[in-house]
Amino acid sequence: MKALVYQGPGRKALEERPIPKLAASTDVIVKISKTTICGTDLHILKGDVASCAPGRILGHEGVGIVAEAGPGVTGFATGDPVLVSCISSCGKCEYCRRGMYSHCTSGGWILGNTIDGTQAEYVRIPHADTSLYRIPPGADEEALVMLSDILPTGFECGVLNGKVQPGNTVAIVGAGPIGLAALLTAQFYSPAKIIMIDLDDNRLAIAKRFGATATVNSRDGQAAAAVMKLTEGRGADSVIEAVGIPASFELCEEIVAPGGIIANIGVHGTKVALHLERLWDRNIAITTRLVDTVSTPMLLKTVQSGKIDPKLLITHRFKLDAILEAYETFGHAADTKALKVIIEA
Repeated sequence: MKALVYQGPGRKALEERPIPKLAASTDVIVKISKTTICGTDLHILKGDVASCAPGRILGHEGVGIVAEAGPGVTGFATGDPVLVSCISSCGKCEYCRRGMYSHCTSGGWILGNTIDGTQAEYVRIPHADTSLYRIPPGADEEALVMLSDILPTGFECGVLNGKVQPGNTVAIVGAGPIGLAALLTAQFYSPAKIIMIDLDDNRLAIAKRFGATATVNSRDGQAAAAVMKLTEGRGADSVIEAVGIPASFELCEEIVAPGGIIANIGVHGTKVALHLERLWDRNIAITTRLVDTVSTPMLLKTVQSGKIDPKLLITHRFKLDAILEAYETFGHAADTKALKVIIEA
């Protein structure tokens, strides 16, 4: 089969690999029909994710058809259409019983990280009964790819951790796919203001179409002052960091209101300054999280009902043969205006 393989920092290649085999009775093999590229894949390529070793097939998102199911799998059978969760969970360990599937002792974020992932024609899914979701009849597969990771990530790590509430002011730093997913799902809770901050005017224009009440281009270094002006000097109650670099996190520290929350989503590969000299008396909280995908069933119903349309995030489509071109497009989003790309296997 064809697969996109990480070869070390800055290097990747489309290679021929053997079709994976069942390794445990609770595994399934999924024939991937559609997958995508995540910002986390770019972090891996930068060398920010030490757990991902050269030789790994990347990818942790996708939809497909069950090609083979192990004898211990009870919820899925050959031929079933399925959504692959970015998080694999056994459902039995201490962390899974607490709903912290991302810290499953034999799972968590392993696809495209510590085991081979979804940017291939086939993928092995461990703990299949608790790591896959059946695709409802008539569902739009492209839209559902957004439910593998970015929609639950934006919602859980940003909106839920940020405790977005009716009437609140929300500031989202980063208008990439994850930030826009947080923007879409923050509107479940009717905040009074959602301020989107980014360097890219095109993405800010999209954020405005998606429901942002105000946008701030941070290129001039005056983003904090602009947010303070928009909030009458108070700052934002919920500040969502959706980039993963020191400058974006430190901006969050500048714009959080007294009693507010900084909810980190970004994948950070270098240390960030925590300015306690300014924040020690502000009654704020800082949260971190890897998505647990506990919200995926709810989001599936929400998408099916038409209350939210994650397909709005898709800007480009490629065949698997052209996945290197897809990476170039996704990695140069400022020039290509890319958000999410769909790759058809």
